[in-house]
Amino acid sequence: MKVALVNKLYYPVIGGVENHVRDLAVFLPQEVERKVLVCAEKRGPRRTEQIEGVEVVKAASLGTYFSSPLPLGFRRELRVLSRWADLFHFHFPFPPGELAFLASGIKKPLVVTYHSDIVRQKALLKVYHPFLVKFLRRADVIIATSPRYIETSPYLSVFKEKCRVIPLGIDTTEFEPDAELEELIALVKSEVGAPFALFAGRLIYYKGVEYLIRAFNEVPEPWKLVIIGSGPLKDELVELSRETGLQGRVLFYGPQPRRRLIAFYHACEFFVLPSVERSEAFGIVQLEAQACGKPVISTELGTGTSFANLNGVTGIVVPPRDVEALGSAMLKLVNNEKLRSELGKNASARVMKEFDVRVMAAQVAELYREVLSGAVSSSERTSR
Repeated sequence: MKVALVNKLYYPVIGGVENHVRDLAVFLPQEVERKVLVCAEKRGPRRTEQIEGVEVVKAASLGTYFSSPLPLGFRRELRVLSRWADLFHFHFPFPPGELAFLASGIKKPLVVTYHSDIVRQKALLKVYHPFLVKFLRRADVIIATSPRYIETSPYLSVFKEKCRVIPLGIDTTEFEPDAELEELIALVKSEVGAPFALFAGRLIYYKGVEYLIRAFNEVPEPWKLVIIGSGPLKDELVELSRETGLQGRVLFYGPQPRRRLIAFYHACEFFVLPSVERSEAFGIVQLEAQACGKPVISTELGTGTSFANLNGVTGIVVPPRDVEALGSAMLKLVNNEKLRSELGKNASARVMKEFDVRVMAAQVAELYREVLSGAVSSSERTSR
């Protein structure tokens, strides 16, 4: 099988979708030949790179608009790639790429992983709506990352008959402690100097970190809250921690090297993902914390967040923007070490069984086989 993976950007660009596409490219079975087509990270010319043994074509880019790269010659790139590929696998949303595919007239089988609705760019969505529907109708099969997203998405619910659930995955072996990691964990605990709750992610509108800081007022000393990440809201959040009297108890760290981030997961007592918008379609950081045996507090958004974190099994799920409920959930874990341990053990076992990247990649490869064998196909493609 020759498969072309198509997305906006690719590793080493940091992002949930970018990491997922990289994981697919690395962990798909050997029988699957793969190439990746993306855009240059910033305004720049076309180039081809070998990254971890995978050929990555980066189309020329004019820059970005509404958080999406503006590629040059993407339709031509797709047509050239179609001479090689048996199947295209797109990662949605990527409007310029999807429009280029529709315009290309390519008839090869199409798999689409639907990562998220278009949430914030409502004006753009009004214009793009008919093309979005046409693109999903053209797909042979749509991969949803959780059952809940199929039910609540206005688009996936329409195309639910062609949807398959394949959750995102992580490389669970990356989180197994060794001597070096144990030293890092001890160093992190010494730095923080007290038991702590952890958040890691971009400091942007939909993460809800302001609600987390306000809710942390319910947590007694000497507990601390560690916030790892950067983004446009950082200065505002630092000021909020001062205004709420939490200066010195809320510790801000910039983005961390990967091994050190994993050490923070292991060193914390529990992880919090307080997101407030459907832009948080899954929350893969929850899996990373769970792989380290940590319970998670997350919010019910009607997306995959409460599929990755099962209420009462691997953690606690609360309503978004509810400072009181979030504070009560944290206090519950702070005051009950046995509960933290039980939820953490459940979380670790579930991640190993259901969310390992090798399981995910094998399921995707099997779906490719079904599509190429004709077991599932788009009526629009086959009727042309």
